[in-house]
Amino acid sequence: MAVTTASKPLTLEEFLKCPETKPAISEFIAGEIIQKPMPKGRHSCLQYETCHVINQVTKKQKIAYAFPELRCSFGNRSLVPDIAVFRWDNIPFLNNGEVPDRFSLPPNWVIEILSPEQKPNQVIGNILYCIEKGSELGWFIDPDDHSILVFWRDRAPSLQQENDSLPLLSGIELELTVDQLFSWLKMGI
Repeated sequence: MAVTTASKPLTLEEFLKCPETKPAISEFIAGEIIQKPMPKGRHSCLQYETCHVINQVTKKQKIAYAFPELRCSFGNRSLVPDIAVFRWDNIPFLNNGEVPDRFSLPPNWVIEILSPEQKPNQVIGNILYCIEKGSELGWFIDPDDHSILVFWRDRAPSLQQENDSLPLLSGIELELTVDQLFSWLKMGI
């Protein structure tokens, strides 16, 4: 994970005026520009399947929507969670009903999938920041040990493993266990 520090600290507004880096995605944390690693196979598979499953049960009824790699800029950070789930009523639709390019609020539910090159505490720190700024729920998915660390606004984190049911945003009618989520990786069987 590359960190770029400007000679003079940038503000969030200055960072948002910078062109996007390619092919990597940059985040802005505590005045520093931090490049997220490029997703690899397991990461991409879990990200796609999780978004797909959530959107299958939430989009049609306008309950929520799961966005992959959506830049969310709020407080003094600009983060790009692997998955940002917004309640439908919190999506800042444009007057014509389209999804905007800029989201200036934390997601209701933030999901991060640990990549081998990432520092776990930095990723967890981003989830905690989202929770502090208004997110209701956070998942930290670790593909190596097939566990999910769950964060809430109103209680201590909990570690979910194996057949544990995963907590979701209220109003989302979906039953999903940790084993079911990680079974999406077994595509070659």
